[in-house]
Amino acid sequence: MTIPLQIRFTPMFSIPFPHSLCTMVLSLGALLCAFFVFPQASHAQEALRLSLDSARQYALEYNRTLVNADLSVDEASARLRETVAQGLPQVNATMDYSNFFGSSASLGNFPGMRITFNPTSNLGVTVSQLVFSGSYIVGIQSAKLYREMMRVSREKTRTDILAQVTEAYSLCLVSERIRQGLEENLANMQTILGQTKVMVDVGMAEELDYDQLAVQVGTIDDALKAAERQVEISLNMLRLMLGIPAERDIILTGNIERMIGSTDFHTSLQRPFILQKNPEYRMMTLQEEIAQRAVRMEQSAFLPTITGFYSFTEKLLKPEFDITPKHVIGLNLSLPLFTSGLRAHRIEQAQLNREIAQNQHELLTQELAIREKQLRYNLNNALDQYENRRANRDVAKKVFANMNNKFRQGMVSALDLTMAHNSALQAENNYYSALLQLMQAQVALDKLQSALEP
Repeated sequence: MTIPLQIRFTPMFSIPFPHSLCTMVLSLGALLCAFFVFPQASHAQEALRLSLDSARQYALEYNRTLVNADLSVDEASARLRETVAQGLPQVNATMDYSNFFGSSASLGNFPGMRITFNPTSNLGVTVSQLVFSGSYIVGIQSAKLYREMMRVSREKTRTDILAQVTEAYSLCLVSERIRQGLEENLANMQTILGQTKVMVDVGMAEELDYDQLAVQVGTIDDALKAAERQVEISLNMLRLMLGIPAERDIILTGNIERMIGSTDFHTSLQRPFILQKNPEYRMMTLQEEIAQRAVRMEQSAFLPTITGFYSFTEKLLKPEFDITPKHVIGLNLSLPLFTSGLRAHRIEQAQLNREIAQNQHELLTQELAIREKQLRYNLNNALDQYENRRANRDVAKKVFANMNNKFRQGMVSALDLTMAHNSALQAENNYYSALLQLMQAQVALDKLQSALEP
């Protein structure tokens, strides 16, 4: 089905024949404007033609939520590099200047033992290297897990976007098909109304029959206007998911009946559910591992931290008495001895959070298993309902066509024709509702099975 959205270009001015040099210049400028400016505006308003596959690919490239998910993965990678950098060599430079305002000190009562404090200035360079830290090791492991969780989260976002675009695209096609059906029904009923008017004029029908059909025509007209608004609302939802500006026209080249006919629903029903491929399950597994790393992080606080260093100091302004060496190398060891139970309580909290994560993991496992069975049932039920409502629609169409012929022959009243027409409309709406539910059930099961990739 194609939504007929057209862009028409109407010239806003005409270029007069130049009668003088001035008018010739002005006309030439107008011609250049018409050549360069207006074609660009027309190109900017060119409608975007989308099949279902192209719409999904477009969303994967331009959807803002998915773009943010990619940025979150990049941020997690940068965080991992930051954590690793904390254990690499660190180089710092310092420079100082001190002035003692001519102060001096005596080392005794002997002559020549008074020392004057001259101004001093030092330039220092220090190189430090982390030798061992339990928190550093666990921190790198946790940062890697966080990056992996962001990748799985991006995969889940990608699956969600594909499902949402597929449902929105199907809704647009169904809405447009309903609008077209109402438009055809309105034209048909207007034709019948005109024929009834002629029959009333020649005495072959009553005025009441004409009034009843006129009410029916007004009802269909109201329904058509509501359907047109629904089409625009559906297209705006699709624009939002695809990242398309509201003023950009889109043409959907898909056909909902062909989409249903080309979809192998039985493959989805027979496909086994692999729990480990589900993004929700994988994210919960990673959250449990992160909770376990948090316990180890708190336990590593009992371990010592060892840092090696090298220091070089250049005396720019030396004091009178200086025995400080320029080069110093050494090790620093930090070992916490007593914290009044602070670390023990932190370990207890981390262990409780790990237990909570384990319970959530088990709960999600059971929930996914039940959800998978329910979605299979929903798809089976939607298939049966679709077949039944399609048959009912065909029967209702035949009944209305038969009633229409009998009405023209004066064998039934306008009330009977109106009732048959209402039944046909209801059967048509039920059919498209079942069709949409079938697509939604299919998408929901494929999403759970991680089978939505184009």
